[in-house]
Amino acid sequence: MKRVLNPILGTRPGIAVAASGVIALAVMPIAAVMLIALSGNDDGTLQHLVSTVLPQATRTTILLMAGVGIGTAATGVCSAWLVSSCRFPGKKLFEIALVLPLAMPLYITAFAYIEFFDYTGPLQTLVRSIGGYTSVREYWFPDIRSLPGAIFIMSSALYPYVYLTTRIVFLMQSASALNVARTLGRSAYGAFWSVALPLARPAIVAGVTLAMMECLNDIGAVELLGVRTLTFAVFDTWLNRGSLAGAAQIATVMLAVVALLVAGERMARRKQRFDVAARNIEPARPVQLSGWRTIAVCLACSAPVVTGFLLPGYVLLDFASRRLDALAAPELHAALLNSLVMATGTASVAILAALAIAYAMRLSPAPVTTLLGRIAVLGYAVPGTVLGIGVLIPLAGFDNWLDGRMREMFGIATGLLLTGSGAAIVYACSVRFLAVSFGAVEAGLSKISGHMDMAARTLGRTLPQTLAEIHLPLMRKCIATAGLLVFVDTLKELSATILLRPFNFDTLATLVYQTTARGAFEDAALPSLAIVAAGLVPVILLIGQGDRRDLVRATPETIEGDALRA
Repeated sequence: MKRVLNPILGTRPGIAVAASGVIALAVMPIAAVMLIALSGNDDGTLQHLVSTVLPQATRTTILLMAGVGIGTAATGVCSAWLVSSCRFPGKKLFEIALVLPLAMPLYITAFAYIEFFDYTGPLQTLVRSIGGYTSVREYWFPDIRSLPGAIFIMSSALYPYVYLTTRIVFLMQSASALNVARTLGRSAYGAFWSVALPLARPAIVAGVTLAMMECLNDIGAVELLGVRTLTFAVFDTWLNRGSLAGAAQIATVMLAVVALLVAGERMARRKQRFDVAARNIEPARPVQLSGWRTIAVCLACSAPVVTGFLLPGYVLLDFASRRLDALAAPELHAALLNSLVMATGTASVAILAALAIAYAMRLSPAPVTTLLGRIAVLGYAVPGTVLGIGVLIPLAGFDNWLDGRMREMFGIATGLLLTGSGAAIVYACSVRFLAVSFGAVEAGLSKISGHMDMAARTLGRTLPQTLAEIHLPLMRKCIATAGLLVFVDTLKELSATILLRPFNFDTLATLVYQTTARGAFEDAALPSLAIVAAGLVPVILLIGQGDRRDLVRATPETIEGDALRA
């Protein structure tokens, strides 16, 4: 039996089985969504959704994702090419600034734009003062609360996904390929279109796919902007219409959309791999710009930073300066404390789960453990609303089972222990952000030679002692990075949190959402700034060390090799 198991589970089947248990917990929410969707057809919910909700929501979602894909691709590729192939004043500053929109959650960017473009906002006020208008009927002004407005706002916030993946590829491209193109008569722009851009296509597709997934996952921005996507339909069907089965059925449609995205990404990258021997790589020399070209490039690089970070940041700071008295508000302190507890718990669970899976893959390299490593990152590709529903089902089933057993055996009613608790939020966020922690942990382990394991075992160390005394100290930087990234991602997470949170329980994200939903935009400024300030920490960390391979695995471009390959 042992000889049969070894080729499948590896030399340590116990470790592979333990990792399988972690993966089962990660996959269980997705399986639960599918089960509840299949069991909810008897009441005619599906037929009603197909005839009323799904057509329009699906159309809106597809148009929004397509628009965001085009917008992020254009902005991300252009900015990445300019900062990687040109030399101009302020280049180093733009390399940093172009990543900053990642620190601004979508729903915060959306409400900042709504206020900025509002009738009483600074832009329309300026238009009326210049034109001498006294009423909105006297002039035309674009409506930001629309599908085109949502595409513009989301593209401004999500283009760094494409910028990060593409810039790295541009920097790694050898000068020889571009020189050959120039020798054959191509101009600098011709070499870009015929050589550099095709070579970067896999990275561009990966970054665009990430941006589209984030767009699909969003619920706060689309509701504020009045765009009814599939994500909003899940939220509305469950909470407002009281149909969990209907919400699960819409969530299944979203899973199909995610599957199509991943399949399309893999198909686009099929046979699109380009390798150059490390000894032959000669980085392309940046072109020195001067005159009007310098001004044009600086303006082109400034535009995404202004629309994605500076403009929303200005609105937040302006609002916060008018609500400084809210710093003493008890609800803000409670939301901050809840956010810190949830984020700390999620980071701890995600790192422990990632360690279990990555260590199993190291000690027991076999088909099953390799497959587990790929399945581990599936949660990142699943929208938060889908995970919210999937987490609710098994937790509610467990709570009901435990309550029944306790009543029978001891006459004690335990009620709902996990459902509608902070543990449910930690569970959902851990599943969603496991890809981030797994990428960093796996990268750290891969840099530790296996000979060190053998030496430790020769000196009498057990596996736990080897992990504690050798692996963890050497991996502390990668683990700290993973924990920080998961921590901040959890602070910003809204979709699953708003569905699973207990009564009278707010995090900073839900506090911003609820405040903006009732139109009190100024009151949402302080909690928004707290989230943005927390988001700046990993962004600055990634900027400073983004080219180091141990951190590249933990950045958004990680998903090109992890979540999208799952």
